[in-house]
Amino acid sequence: MDDSASLTRAEISLEGLSIGDAFGQRFFSIQPNLESLIRNHAVPAAPWNWTDDTAMALSVVEVLRRRRGIDQDALARCFAERYAAEPARGYGATAHQILRDIGLGVPWRQAAGSVFEGSGSMGNGAAMRVAPLGGYFADDLEEVVRQAILSAQPTHAHPEGQAGAVAVAVAAAMAWRMRGSPPELAARAMMEEVRKRTPAGETLAGLERAVTLGTGCDPGTAVAALGNGSRVISSDTVPFALWCAARHLGDFEEALWVTVSGLGDRDTTCAIVGGIIALRVGREGLPVKFLRARETLEPASGSRSSMTRP
Repeated sequence: MDDSASLTRAEISLEGLSIGDAFGQRFFSIQPNLESLIRNHAVPAAPWNWTDDTAMALSVVEVLRRRRGIDQDALARCFAERYAAEPARGYGATAHQILRDIGLGVPWRQAAGSVFEGSGSMGNGAAMRVAPLGGYFADDLEEVVRQAILSAQPTHAHPEGQAGAVAVAVAAAMAWRMRGSPPELAARAMMEEVRKRTPAGETLAGLERAVTLGTGCDPGTAVAALGNGSRVISSDTVPFALWCAARHLGDFEEALWVTVSGLGDRDTTCAIVGGIIALRVGREGLPVKFLRARETLEPASGSRSSMTRP
């Protein structure tokens, strides 16, 4: 595997993920005429600040850069350090608990396994941060699945949380692998591979519904059938996000508008979609006006990243 090419793919996906995250987050603060503004593609005013979705994705990419794969102990430390530096990035209550405990020295297996009466989290957090990993390992889908599970486990002990990570990582890898194919063909191939490789459970059941539904219906119908992340769990988030990505696999900007129209956990659904589609369209397919509006990215170490506003 060419590590420089792999890292380039991960960084492209991270750019798309962070744009989607920051874009979706802006629509939480807009109240009057929200649906009309979305319908008319009214771009929110800058700056667009990113959230925990991007913070955790930065840690994933940092570990890939340093270790060429997921070292779970290193990833857990990165998550906890970045959380401690900026705890107000929008982390959920369960993430606060897990990351605070890891930062205090609790082993990550114990911290992740202690929540929800020992069943672990089935939340969408492992899915929201994983698209760059799918880009990094895009040449080997079996490795994508293995590494996605490794990336999920430090915070998501429940199989559903891990299944969401697998589904998004495979979708991201397929977006890259199918980039030379027509968007509709690529979308079908992406969803078929995701269905084949996602572990059985509620997330997979939602993905099956998404495939049956098809991409010809309106987003409201898709939300009614699939959810929109309002429950902040994998099965309520990943199917809709992948439906949106499949619907507009060749158009980054339109994909984000469709995704945010579903409301719900809109920073996370847009982060997932952005991380996937960036791998299909490349850096040249990312809207310059969106990049300029998004807050600059910095790695967990605090040094300035090369991925800044143009």
